[in-house]
Amino acid sequence: MSLTELLEGKQVVICAGSGGVGKTTIAAAVALGMASRGAKVAVVTIDPAKRLAGALGLDLLDNEPRQIDAARLAGVAIEGELWAMMLDPKQTFDDLIDSVAPSPERAAEIKANRIYRQLSTAVAGSQEFTAVSKLYELSQSGRFDLIVLDTPPARNALDFFDAPARLESFLEGGALKALLRPTTLGMRLFAKGAAPVLAALRKVTGVDITTDLATFFALLGGMTDSFGVRARHVDELLHAQSTAFLLVASPQAGPTDDAISFHQTLAEGQLPFSGAIVNRVHPLLADEPLPDVELQLAEKLAATLSEYRVLAERDQANLTRLRAALQGAPLLLVPELQDDVHDLHGLLRIHQALFG
Repeated sequence: MSLTELLEGKQVVICAGSGGVGKTTIAAAVALGMASRGAKVAVVTIDPAKRLAGALGLDLLDNEPRQIDAARLAGVAIEGELWAMMLDPKQTFDDLIDSVAPSPERAAEIKANRIYRQLSTAVAGSQEFTAVSKLYELSQSGRFDLIVLDTPPARNALDFFDAPARLESFLEGGALKALLRPTTLGMRLFAKGAAPVLAALRKVTGVDITTDLATFFALLGGMTDSFGVRARHVDELLHAQSTAFLLVASPQAGPTDDAISFHQTLAEGQLPFSGAIVNRVHPLLADEPLPDVELQLAEKLAATLSEYRVLAERDQANLTRLRAALQGAPLLLVPELQDDVHDLHGLLRIHQALFG
């Protein structure tokens, strides 16, 4: 089955997998391929290689999709439109606060708070949370036929799928709601127990963390229900039949294990898995006699071919394991290229492998 057939009728494609397997490049190639077939496609990338970003015009983009000039994509006929953006977690968090705050003034106060600034940039799960939030925002806009999301690097699928839920749970949880009332016993006990540490920090840094926390919790009051409603809508989007999860892996043992684990997580969560793409595969070569060349050169060639066959046999063994785990689900292969994919030329070669 071709990738075009796999994605027919889909409105959201989520490229998931561990870091270092080429997810960003695959996501860009998927978006390029569907745009070439007439769809209006937006690809949300996390951290593309600098030259690839430049080739797509991403060096000029911000946290909103911008259309890529078809003239940049010489070598493939674009019948639809290709849009792209680089996710800015901080800006996405700010936009979310703007959308749920009761007034612009309240939103500005929250964004100026030091606790919020840490939460929106450094807290574990903030990048995953904002990636899903941006996906939801774009899907609700109705601007695109297809949205392709390049997920943040994660060795365990739960790092991506659970982090947004954990953050949502914190923001609407009972513990936080108790702290939203700074005069309650919970807040007083917190301040008392942490007083020695906070006093030391205040002396060294000049920052009154207790005041910042109290202010932050008070500012969030009345907004936590909005986070809960949004979380339920996001969950519905991730489970919708119009959403497709594509696993991206490479044929080494570690990424193959990760892909098998990702697939199990998707199955347990009843998320709509559409297929897997294995990147950088060494195809097996037919056993053919060496050409009649000078002996020393022939020996070097034989050594190179022997090393290549070792890699190809390793790839085939891991592909066999992955095929068995996928239980007949589609598996697409992208061959190992001579050079790293870091520009438009390499992206077009990936596109050719996926779409023909």
